[in-house]
Amino acid sequence: MINIEPQLLERVNTWLTSTFDEDTQTHIKNLIANNPTELKESFYKNLEFGTGGMRGIMGIGTNRINKYTLGKNTQGLSNYLHKSFPNETIKVAIAYDCRHNSKSLAKVVADVFSANQIEVYLFEDLRPTPELSFTLKHLNCHCGIVLTASHNPPEYNGYKVYWQDGGQLVPPQDGEIIKEIEALDYSEIKFEEQPKLIHIIGKDIDDAFVDASVKNGSFTTDAARDGLKIVFTPLHGTSITTIPETLQRAGFKHVHIVEEQKEPNGDFPTVKSPNPEEPEALKMALDLAEKEQADIVIGTDPDSDRLGVAVRDLDGKMILLNGNQTMLLMTDFLLKQWKAQGKLKGNEFIASTIVSTPMMHQLAKAYNVDYKVGLTGFKWIAKMIKDFPNQDFIGGGEESFGYMVGDFVRDKDAVTSTLLACEIAAHAKANGSSFYKELLQLYVNHGLYKERLISLTKKGIEGAQEITQMMIDARENPMSEIGHSKVVKVEDYQSSTSKNLVSGETSTIDIPKSNVIIYYTEDGSQVALRPSGTEPKIKFYISVNTALKNTEAFNATQEILEQKIESIIKDLKLS
Repeated sequence: MINIEPQLLERVNTWLTSTFDEDTQTHIKNLIANNPTELKESFYKNLEFGTGGMRGIMGIGTNRINKYTLGKNTQGLSNYLHKSFPNETIKVAIAYDCRHNSKSLAKVVADVFSANQIEVYLFEDLRPTPELSFTLKHLNCHCGIVLTASHNPPEYNGYKVYWQDGGQLVPPQDGEIIKEIEALDYSEIKFEEQPKLIHIIGKDIDDAFVDASVKNGSFTTDAARDGLKIVFTPLHGTSITTIPETLQRAGFKHVHIVEEQKEPNGDFPTVKSPNPEEPEALKMALDLAEKEQADIVIGTDPDSDRLGVAVRDLDGKMILLNGNQTMLLMTDFLLKQWKAQGKLKGNEFIASTIVSTPMMHQLAKAYNVDYKVGLTGFKWIAKMIKDFPNQDFIGGGEESFGYMVGDFVRDKDAVTSTLLACEIAAHAKANGSSFYKELLQLYVNHGLYKERLISLTKKGIEGAQEITQMMIDARENPMSEIGHSKVVKVEDYQSSTSKNLVSGETSTIDIPKSNVIIYYTEDGSQVALRPSGTEPKIKFYISVNTALKNTEAFNATQEILEQKIESIIKDLKLS
């Protein structure tokens, strides 16, 4: 018998009782005998809710995604729902993506809700995450669940929780629900389904969602749409169920789908990672774009809440834009449309996150609209909409390739954003411009901002400790100079303090606490440090900027900013 730490042994022994099925117990005994390292990784902690809900590797144990960890979450959530809505017929909606076990785990979640006398609306098959957000409000549900791990590797799955407004959980509710879950014993989970309480949904909701996307994302003419050639890839994910139909209903006729990536597949066989941030993931789409002489390429992640956009540069070469660039152009386009329609009354706002490009603030000032900034994750943008009901939300996004058009969906939405990107490209082309030229003109108008994200992966227990130490070091030994520019301000979102290093003044940050540190330098550069809430990574967000005289000076000016970023990377010892 191997030597197991007492606390770990207690967790393991719980899973060797009759509460857990024989297959689970057999698997655990196998780990005890043959793989103590995996046993420890599987049980050393409970999976936690991060910025995007709960996400982890599928398998047996408290630190894994399985029927018991999700069952316990759902039981705790059921208890919380009954306490929150004591005299109501409680309704929940459930969606899931293309990942392995998503369908069976979604059924487990549905069973537990129904066993707790909660009405369940379960999608018949995989659907995009934004459709779940839409469905919540459409069916007047109290809560929603999506089984997804976004763009994580194939061995991952996850559990996102949404509330009545269609947005993900935010404090204090998330903490209250976690307490409810932690107070439970696994033996208290009710797995016995009540079939009469589980309703299967599909096409009717799809039609309503697609119609809403077309209504919120359409701005140009059929003649302009007819002049645009589009290449689209779902990267083996859920967007195949809605995006082709959305583009068709909007009036786009020349849409070429990457056939090899059309079928949903949790192994993501044609890509190293189903992440539209990665140029490699869009290689097949880019190759098809050359063959078809397409104007724009769009790829979406497995649950269809994020999108990557590639367009032709001034030399006609296809390049992948980053999330900040697409966010800026989408926001500027929406602001122009609102202004042209006479809808800017001084009571509107756009939104983004503390690690996204500061150029969003410049756009807000140019159009005289409010700019709200929050922590990473669209749940904070959804909360802004909820907290400021007397203001109109125009659009907003974050650097990690997510965008939200209006408030009919309260999460990042690659379906409507794909339509919006195509509308921008069609409108620009019809007017003798292009998506890329419009972006360059933005830089001339507001300054050239350039960002770079550096992610360091640190897996397992040791990796988590290493990330923790890096954040401690950044707090206890803050840098005084970055990229040959003096640090003038440091914001620590964990202590909610902003310190001006020039005046010595300290002020309070009015944003919920989070493990983020941001350095600001004398020349306008920013560096943010943040451990990922959903992946074993620590992320460094670098932003630099300068004036751009004209579009002809773009390449030379961009090179200057590239060198500045390299200098910052060197100072951070990341190269």
